[in-house]
Amino acid sequence: MSRKIEDLELTFQEKTKQLLANCEQLGYPMRPFCTLRSPFEQGKLWRQSRTTQQVVQQIKTFQQNGAPFLAHCIESVGPQNGRHVTNALPGFSWHQWGEAVDCFWLIDGSAEWSTRRKVSGKNGYQVYAEQAKLLGLTAGGFWRSFKDWPHVQLKKLANPSRGFSLEQINSIMEQRFS
Repeated sequence: MSRKIEDLELTFQEKTKQLLANCEQLGYPMRPFCTLRSPFEQGKLWRQSRTTQQVVQQIKTFQQNGAPFLAHCIESVGPQNGRHVTNALPGFSWHQWGEAVDCFWLIDGSAEWSTRRKVSGKNGYQVYAEQAKLLGLTAGGFWRSFKDWPHVQLKKLANPSRGFSLEQINSIMEQRFS
């Protein structure tokens, strides 16, 4: 998993730099903790909160529908355990496309994860999301369900399946990450 802004797609890279500068200027510094994420890393995150039955079914679905590489991304990472942090399957997160960033709010040199804590009457994640919106970006904190305050992405589309077929996603991910 990368934290480098330089790993982002160029248009999004520039907007991310501006977003971080705007937040810094307003007194709410944000720091990237995830930019580019491989489909294998995405597979770990997706798999960690799923039952064995759900995992086996998704692998089978990918295999039967022309996405063997995506199936491999889930299967090869092995059993995982943890809290639910994503709904996105491998290839279905804009992180794999270099078009998403996750940031944490920095207070007194430490990461602050609370979406309720306020400094000078505002929460850093709220400021971050508002600034992202002003730049034409999509902030996960404004999603209707499964709010993801650290997440900002370039596109308004929820995920790549809105613009690409499963076979195309599989092929692009295999070219980029195998």
